[in-house]
Amino acid sequence: MPRWILEPGHTAAEFCVKHMMVTYIRGHFKNIHGSLEFDPENPEEFSVEVAIDATQIWTGEEERDGHLRSADFLDVENHPDITFKGNQLETIGPHDYMVTGDLTIRGVTHQAKLNIRYMGQWETPMWEDGEDKGPKIRAGFVAKTKINRNDFGVSWNGTLVKGGIVVGNMVEITLDAEAILESD
Repeated sequence: MPRWILEPGHTAAEFCVKHMMVTYIRGHFKNIHGSLEFDPENPEEFSVEVAIDATQIWTGEEERDGHLRSADFLDVENHPDITFKGNQLETIGPHDYMVTGDLTIRGVTHQAKLNIRYMGQWETPMWEDGEDKGPKIRAGFVAKTKINRNDFGVSWNGTLVKGGIVVGNMVEITLDAEAILESD
């Protein structure tokens, strides 16, 4: 089974959550590490492990990022990583799959389903320190899911006049992954 390694510099996770009942806040994580076993000719043998460095959350607002790192939200001092491990795959279409696995946030694990689209693969150069180290096979994947943040203990909130809330409960997550073939 081909084994792929996520390239941290070209892999990112984005989240989107409603703010003050009227708009959305988006943020992202870089420096994502992981691996997967995937053969487009035999996708049923799929498995994936991903680790996101939660300490690197970025929304473009330093004060908000600090609050998101605090115990009110991700509690990165005690839980620096967000992880996903999955190996249950259902084929939905020629390049589309549903993967079920364990998502862990703040040390709380729940089953999550990710809609994954395989974007294909291509032979590309591999540049390191300004030098082409030879061709590598790269593959692209986009994974999407929606979670209730309260299920993971990320439950800080404030109330607004007329019963609204500061932070929405549902969080949309998108992972754009570029993987390099490690072995066949």
